[in-house]
Amino acid sequence: MSQAIPSPSSPATADNGGLFGPVQLGPLTLANRIVMAPLTRCRALADGVPGPLIAEHYAQRASAGLIITEGVNISPSARGYDLTPGLYTDEQVEGWCRVTQAVHARGGRLFPQLWHVGRVSHPDLQPGGALPVAPSAIRAENTTSYTPSGFKPCPTPRALDTDEIRAIVADYARAAQRALDAGFDGVEIHAANGYLLEQFLREHTNRRTDRYGGCLEDRARLVLEVAEAVASVCGAARTGIRLSPVSPANASMPDRDPMRTYRHVVERLDALVLAYIHVIEGVTQGPRDVPGGFDYGALRKAFRGRYIANNGYDRRLAIEACAQGRADLVAFGRLFIANPDLVERLRLDAPLNEPDPATYFGGGAAGYNDYPLLAAHHALK
Repeated sequence: MSQAIPSPSSPATADNGGLFGPVQLGPLTLANRIVMAPLTRCRALADGVPGPLIAEHYAQRASAGLIITEGVNISPSARGYDLTPGLYTDEQVEGWCRVTQAVHARGGRLFPQLWHVGRVSHPDLQPGGALPVAPSAIRAENTTSYTPSGFKPCPTPRALDTDEIRAIVADYARAAQRALDAGFDGVEIHAANGYLLEQFLREHTNRRTDRYGGCLEDRARLVLEVAEAVASVCGAARTGIRLSPVSPANASMPDRDPMRTYRHVVERLDALVLAYIHVIEGVTQGPRDVPGGFDYGALRKAFRGRYIANNGYDRRLAIEACAQGRADLVAFGRLFIANPDLVERLRLDAPLNEPDPATYFGGGAAGYNDYPLLAAHHALK
């Protein structure tokens, strides 16, 4: 099945080269402003090594201005989903080398998304069957982890000791170095969707009384320490970060004043001169508008680097956002699942393949690398 995305309906939405024209991201010149968003698909080998399937998958989508990979575990205890890749062993680095080479051979650019899930995990995935870790021992209600036996409810996690937190910062830095060793063009830090860094940032998941909890400045400390550590390895101009100011994903309820929380964070990220902030606008995989609203424009103004807009964008909205200066780049997630040539389809306003949700997590090439290209679509007519 396919669906047509509407054409722009007024001169204000004419692209004029914006969405499809090149853009500078730090030292990198990207071919266009279309970003492939991170998509967890659970296709890695059992030891977290990205195999040939993953290399082919990203190479197929190399026409995106920038590919941000699926979440990549920074350590064995960072995992919350089975068959997700890592960046903490030499074998994983070797696997990623094959991925980056395949994408670069087609002219693409890609960043890994450095990931620690925190409490969104299960003992079945943890070394020695241990409990997952978090800022505080607060369970993620109605949230599941993808284990070798399927999805299971997340248990109550164990609160991290202060020394363990410092070790996690070091894990991020080591993963960033391994990313460079594997040939990536930069890295993105995952600080969204209710995973570890956002668990520290938000009030209801962080009840600590040490220097990593309590007031906003202390709750934001880990996010900023990780950003600084990663930027010190990769260079700030090759470091981005993903944020989700109002999304309740993975039972991460927004703070009482999310604007204050995220303005504080973004202003301090701006001081680090990072390459970009990647912002999920609204509810992850849900509505863009939320009660009370949120001023994303204020975040954009508080940050001198690039602003990547994400969530619910189609061709018209993306062209408008770039033309009106509301975004520098636009990330597409689910549309890239079924449309490896999404850039060309959007350029031509061509019909889109629809993804098969039954193939989202785990499996082989079916629903992963076998979606038809536009040329094949026309050939069948």
